[in-house]
Amino acid sequence: MTPPRLTGTADAGASLSRPHIWVPGEAGWAGPPLLLLHGTGGDERDLLPLGRELAPGAALLAPRGTVVEGTMTRFFRRLREGVFDESDLRARSDELAEFVAVAAAEYGVTPGSFVAVGFSNGANIASALLLTHPEAVRDAILIAAMPPFGAPPDADLSGHRVLVSNGRHDPMAPPSMTARLVDDLSSRGAAVELLFHPGGHQFSAAHLPTMREFVQPPEVVQQAG
Repeated sequence: MTPPRLTGTADAGASLSRPHIWVPGEAGWAGPPLLLLHGTGGDERDLLPLGRELAPGAALLAPRGTVVEGTMTRFFRRLREGVFDESDLRARSDELAEFVAVAAAEYGVTPGSFVAVGFSNGANIASALLLTHPEAVRDAILIAAMPPFGAPPDADLSGHRVLVSNGRHDPMAPPSMTARLVDDLSSRGAAVELLFHPGGHQFSAAHLPTMREFVQPPEVVQQAG
């Protein structure tokens, strides 16, 4: 595997100055690059193992959230648990979209080709990114996700795919809230697949095979079928 490149120095340009890790893709990988978005209290290293599990040859871009809540890093502010500061969420979504665009140019990635993979707070910024800047990412895997907006933007998500992996007993994202997230995305044209597991606010290894298939190159999926 190509070793990761830890970046984010002051001379990297305004949008690339945020801490992040870039892992170049392997020769012969025909699938999409992954944008890895950590949960509350995590950092840019957290989802690298998951990225490799999902797509061993893919390029990986893993930025760190720029908001600090106490000692925990996040991608946007919240007013209290489960209640988001939507003004800040929109601003941070703009900021992340700019970072992704500049990173794509810097690292030779086709604009808009990333599949976002986010957990919890990272899943919420990923869906917010889809709803505010659908040109920034192609598809998304949302793990332990909540609806990011009370009144979502009227985005056109036609051609985008979303895989939602949530727990039936998640106290932060109960099934009713998961249903609202699915409706917010599907009513705007996204093709949404919902997976439930019997646990809470967590990642489910049982959903890994479906996630792997989600990010495989189309020809690989056709051969498997």
